[in-house]
This record gives sequence, C-alpha cells and structure tokens, in this order.
Amino acid sequence: MTKARIIATAMLALAAAAPGAPAFAQLFLYDPQIPSGPMTPDDPLVGIPLPGATPAEAQAGMIWNLRSGLNVAALQCQFSPYLRAVDNYNAVLGQHSGELNRAYQTLEGYFRRTAGAQGPRRFDDYSTRTYNGFSTLNAQLGFCQAAARIAKDALTRRQGEFHTLATERLRELRGSLTPFYDSYAFMRMPVRLAPIQLGPPDCSRLRGRERRECQRGG
Repeated sequence: MTKARIIATAMLALAAAAPGAPAFAQLFLYDPQIPSGPMTPDDPLVGIPLPGATPAEAQAGMIWNLRSGLNVAALQCQFSPYLRAVDNYNAVLGQHSGELNRAYQTLEGYFRRTAGAQGPRRFDDYSTRTYNGFSTLNAQLGFCQAAARIAKDALTRRQGEFHTLATERLRELRGSLTPFYDSYAFMRMPVRLAPIQLGPPDCSRLRGRERRECQRGG
C-alpha cells in the first residue's frame, strides 16, 4: 500500500466533516474502572512488537497505536452523536498532523531498515493488524467512552505533545477493550413495598344474590 493510500485510510474519508469542539462523553451511570497510568514503549500492551527498534522508532509505534485506536473509534462510535467521534478525530489529525506524519515516516524507515524490499508490505500488515487490535463488539461502550475522552484530551495538548498523550493514556485505551457492564442494575437496593390494605367491599350498589354474596365476601 502506498503512503498516500495509508494516509487516506487513516483519514477514513472523514475529512469532509467539519471539526468541532469536543463534547463530554458519558455512556455509563457508573464509570467502569479501567486500568490507567503511564506506559513505556517496551510494554507488551503497546501493540505489535517492533524488534530492534530505536527509541525514536519505539516512540513512533506508541503514537501510531494511539492514533489507530482513535481512528477505529471514529468508525465504531458514530452511534452516539454526543461522543463527536468523527469531528474530534478529524480535529486531532489537524492539530497534531506534524507529529503524526513524523511518526509515519519513522515507522516507514524502521520497516525499510529491518525488512528491506518487503518493508512497505510489512508496514501495511503492521498497520492493518494494529487497527484490528482495537476492533471490539462486546466492549464497544467502554472503548467508545474512553476513546472520546482521550480525543478530547488530545485537543487540549499543544502541537508536539501527542507522544506524551500516548505515554499517559494508551494503557487506558487498551484497558477499555475489556467488556464492562454498567453496575447500576447490580448496585441498587431492593425496593420494599408496603402491603396493600383493602377495606371491606362496598355492596350497597348491588342487588339480590350479588349483594348477598358480596356481603358474605364471596
């Protein structure tokens, strides 16, 4: 796949959508407890390993993984307009285009250095597998909520700080791929209903046999 086609894939043909301000995303009554915390490039949770990568190449891998996760979220999370998944993703691409392009070029150089003539194909395979690694169905709500919040965070970072965002929040995005269920239904205390008190029946409007049966409680 050519560079132009990979970039086009990354854009998801969504560039026509006007970028807008991020919105608060809340899909749960009680937020799931998603593991978070800083991540280093050698952490297995980053994604597909890059054997022999230099520090700059390893950092580019983290950047590429976070961007790929937000890319997948822009596709999978359009069911909720409140997440603004497409608008925010496009805005992130625009705001951090320089750093994302450098990460792309660094990874392209890594695969060319380690795979020679097969480098472009290996990079294509790496990108496809990275996208697939963020695809989820059972954990969609948690993933979409986490991705929306991370995209919002990305828009508060200055240009050149996307790698810091990847270090700080990639673990959270990976952790959101574990299915979580809203605990509201399991945390509620049972409602105790007072017994219904029924008074004696009103038989005054009945006549004959029906009145006699009513008075006997029949």
